[in-house]
Amino acid sequence: MEPASQGEDEITLIAELLSLPNAAAELNLSPQRKREKLLEALLHQLEGVTRRRPVLTVWEDVHWIDPTSRELLELMVDRVRRLSVLLVITFRPEFQSSWGDQPHVTMLTLNRLGERDGAALVQKLAGNTALAGEIIEEIVERTDGVPLFVEELTKAVLETAGEQDRVAAVLTAGSAPTRAIPATLQASLIARLDRLGTAAKEVAQIGAVLGREFGYELIQRVAQRPDLDKSLAQLAAAGLIFCRGIAPHSSHLFKHALVQDAAYGTLLRARRQELHARVATVLEQHFADLAERRPELLAHHLTGAGEVERAVAQWLKAGQFAAARFAHREAIRHFDRGLALLGSMPEGSARDGYETELLLGRGLSLFTTEGFSSTAAAQSYERASELAERRHDARQLFMAVYGQWQSNAGWGRILAGSPLSQKLLNLTENEEDIGFRLQAHHSGWTTRWFTCELAIGRRHCEAGRRLYDPERHRCHRLLFGGHDPGVCACNTAGQIEWLLGYPDTALASGREGLALAERSAHPLSLELALIYMSMLHLNRREPDAALQSIVAAETLVAEQRLAFVFEPRFFRGGAFLAQGAVDEAVVCLREGLGGAVRNGRPYGLALLAEALALRDKHGAALAAVEEGLQTQETTGQRTWDAELHRLKGIVLLGQNKREESQSAFEESLRIAQRQQARAYELRAATSLARLWGEQGKRTEARDLLAPVYGWFTEGFDTPDLKEAKALLEQLAS
Repeated sequence: MEPASQGEDEITLIAELLSLPNAAAELNLSPQRKREKLLEALLHQLEGVTRRRPVLTVWEDVHWIDPTSRELLELMVDRVRRLSVLLVITFRPEFQSSWGDQPHVTMLTLNRLGERDGAALVQKLAGNTALAGEIIEEIVERTDGVPLFVEELTKAVLETAGEQDRVAAVLTAGSAPTRAIPATLQASLIARLDRLGTAAKEVAQIGAVLGREFGYELIQRVAQRPDLDKSLAQLAAAGLIFCRGIAPHSSHLFKHALVQDAAYGTLLRARRQELHARVATVLEQHFADLAERRPELLAHHLTGAGEVERAVAQWLKAGQFAAARFAHREAIRHFDRGLALLGSMPEGSARDGYETELLLGRGLSLFTTEGFSSTAAAQSYERASELAERRHDARQLFMAVYGQWQSNAGWGRILAGSPLSQKLLNLTENEEDIGFRLQAHHSGWTTRWFTCELAIGRRHCEAGRRLYDPERHRCHRLLFGGHDPGVCACNTAGQIEWLLGYPDTALASGREGLALAERSAHPLSLELALIYMSMLHLNRREPDAALQSIVAAETLVAEQRLAFVFEPRFFRGGAFLAQGAVDEAVVCLREGLGGAVRNGRPYGLALLAEALALRDKHGAALAAVEEGLQTQETTGQRTWDAELHRLKGIVLLGQNKREESQSAFEESLRIAQRQQARAYELRAATSLARLWGEQGKRTEARDLLAPVYGWFTEGFDTPDLKEAKALLEQLAS
């Protein structure tokens, strides 16, 4: 089938936004890229309208805007510079915009009305009714230049007497202005509602419970009043609400949020709760589709109704619904609303259960928006773990502990993460859920690769590859680390197998992971596979292939708006180094190390030390080695321990410190043997044998290197094995 056109893609994304049947999953876009393309599709809709006629679009009260709408608005502000669009945005002074300094944007500060303008507005509103000067002055003074207040107080004055004698009543009021004019805008609005009569006021109150804007069909079912149409007409005639359309398909909008607030504020607590409860019931019974598409709406009314447990459950659902659509900032808000209500629930297992679920959802959304190093996410998972332990809920406990492990792994804190990984394995030892067992092994292979416990790590990879099912575990990309566990198992197996001394087997595993990532078409998993392949090619000393992989990863990251799971400049710098472009390598590696790199930092430092040593910058090279060793000691990352000691030996040899160099090579050899890292053992043995050979200890050098080289059964075309073989032949001659 031919790939969908841009237009078809946009229709698919808009259909998903509207919860219509769609094939958005087949687009194979990262969450970031999908969001970006959806916003672009909405902007294309605007552009399409402007091709037919000029457009006026108004965004009011932007100080209350949600994160996704704000992102769309910011894009729209930039886009309209070349379109026939007048975009009007209103917001309070405390709102911080990002577009104020753009040349096509004009900022107008709406100051309060001066006395002259205030008086002119009063006279305009009074129309043919002549108001005494002292009354106009009183209105202007009381309203302090707020236009809505001017309007409301003027109307309040005009409505204080009957239609027939309004002019006389106002003009002969004498000292009445003090009594006739309400002291505050709120009081004025309430007074006007009161004068409209009980029926209209009650309808306004019901509308205020529904929101700033509400549909006729919804208020009709909630109000259940025969005089509804008349009351709505009264409110519209009084200028308190605006009506669009014809009933029963009309919608109604309060003139201002303050009008809604005034009507809502006149409700007694019991009546307010009763109305919110009635709205919730109507939504569930008659507007189930709306409640399903906007669970936060039902959650809001359940909250107002004081139905705390149901409200908490609905805020949880709203957060999960938003997260599933990658609106993670909105999801965090919903989870926080649910958490804020928990104090009103009685203590016990039910409350703990809801809190745990809310915290788990919040943690996952925070990981997505802030990264795995999010402090807030770590706190959520820690609290969730405590609660799950107390409730003895195996599923919640697993998810919470996994989040804790992921947080530590994100920070590169392998020492702290290792016991959490073991806890996950213990939790799933007798677990029937294959998915949990798979993810426990996932934590295991990642942790053991970083701690360089290679045999254990390889067993976790093998177990994960056996358990993994591409279809059954597709959802794991959203729940655990944002990438496919099958891809990760193959990729990590490749790294471990290379270290264990199986370079060809490692390459086969890496290629299997890459092929799986390409079939799954999951962007972050493909990025991970490409980066791991670049590292594997560098380990095999194949710089051209490594560079090809990292370039592909960089292109993918740019297209899909992803973040890098490893610092890409390490691999680009490593490829430059292996190609002989040492100066370019140093620049690249230093740039990469200049950021807040956690995972793999010792690897970058090892490459930098090697490059600096080649430029005879031995002091800087030794400093890089020592920093790498210290980082490993602090974090528990031991993968590059042997290599760092070997490079230390090379640097010391460059300083003509042969005894210290030999000690460093011997330490590298001991570490590699202890870790069963045959690849590093071969490198350490080769370096030490070369040193001994130069010192005339040819027999000792050959006896050291020969058994190490003889252990290998594959990879004889890789440079490390070729160099070892050439050195053995040289030592034997």
